[in-house]
Amino acid sequence: MEDEECWVQLEEYRLLLIKTIEPSQITPYLRQCKVLSCDDEEQIFNDPNLVVRRRKVGALLDILQRTGRKGYVAFLESLELDYPQLYHKITGKEPARVFSILVDTVGESGLTQFLMNEVTRLQKGLQEERRRRQEATAAAAAQEDAVRQHQVRERELRKQQERVHRMREEKGRLWEEVRHLKDENYSLMRDVTKLSEEKNSALMSARDLQLEIEKLKHCLMNAESDSKIRTVKLKNAMEQRPGQDRMLQLQRHNHLLTARIQDLEASAQGTAPAPLDQERLSVESLEDYKQHSQAQHQELVNNIYTLRRDLHDAEALRNRYLEANEVLDLKCTTLKKDAKMYRDRMEGILKQMDEVIRERDKAIASREEYHQENCRSLQDKDQYRKQIRELGERCDELQVQLFRTEGEIIALQTRLHRHTCSQHDKSQTSEEDCKDKLTKGKKSMTSDK
Repeated sequence: MEDEECWVQLEEYRLLLIKTIEPSQITPYLRQCKVLSCDDEEQIFNDPNLVVRRRKVGALLDILQRTGRKGYVAFLESLELDYPQLYHKITGKEPARVFSILVDTVGESGLTQFLMNEVTRLQKGLQEERRRRQEATAAAAAQEDAVRQHQVRERELRKQQERVHRMREEKGRLWEEVRHLKDENYSLMRDVTKLSEEKNSALMSARDLQLEIEKLKHCLMNAESDSKIRTVKLKNAMEQRPGQDRMLQLQRHNHLLTARIQDLEASAQGTAPAPLDQERLSVESLEDYKQHSQAQHQELVNNIYTLRRDLHDAEALRNRYLEANEVLDLKCTTLKKDAKMYRDRMEGILKQMDEVIRERDKAIASREEYHQENCRSLQDKDQYRKQIRELGERCDELQVQLFRTEGEIIALQTRLHRHTCSQHDKSQTSEEDCKDKLTKGKKSMTSDK
């Protein structure tokens, strides 16, 4: 009944025990106290149904519960040995470590043997823990080495990325410069084309003005030739017209004939009648003479009329020729003035063309000089940019070498630290071996006694 009460009290902490206890840690003490057999231990650790640690702890508690109070006390002493805080929580007492069950079961020699075994187990655990710590330290050092290597690689990668970024920026800037130069080249070509078109238009205007001047010269020559021809015709007509002396002579002859006719008529009227035959003859002769005189007079009158008409026509023609000559003189003067004006204008245009050509040549020379200077500046800029790029690449290579050297230094420091730790662990292991030998010697001396 008392055994059941003990285990009933312990049932309140069953979940905490199952959650906290490691079976392999308390089974050696329970086996020394003979509350746990080899079969029970085999069942706990090798049963396929007890794979989970908590199930193993539950099975262990069930096996110990069957042993009664002895199992309860042995279990509490194992907790007192391995889980003092849990023991204090369950019992409310501080661990005393009297091991009464073990002393009652196997005696003091068994307790000593158990303690030696526990010390050996703890030393092995400590060695195992040191080995794991060394492995963990080596793994941590390897991880740190790997991390440093990754950091070095990351720095190299970052440096390469920065370099790629700079190259991309430089590429973009160069593309912008190329586009700007293309635009400038297009503008220069447009200006050159515009100047060429202006030159061609100026040449065409000069050619048109030259053609117009040639036409005006041709018109002037035609007008001069027409004026000369008309002047010659007028001169010939005036030369063919009867002269003033001839007109006076004809008028005088006409007046003489008129006076003679009048005398004859007067003499005929004043003389006495002659004989009939003589009278008839004289009358006939007078009639003949009269008719002849009248015919001559009529002829002279006709000649005078014809001459007067020719004179009038000649005067009218002369007046018309004079008017035409004046008009032609005016036209010739106007054409001469126009020709002079056009010639002066053409000379001014040619002078302006010469000035434009000189300005154009000067502008072309300035543009060529600016273009050459720009080409030299671009060449110097490309050379400086190439030097900067080479220096940047050299700087990047030196930084990469620096990173690699730092990585190698870190790796060497890690190896040195690892070697130092291994030497320290070896010295500690040798000291522990010496202590183990001393402990075994004391144990053998105790067993001999």
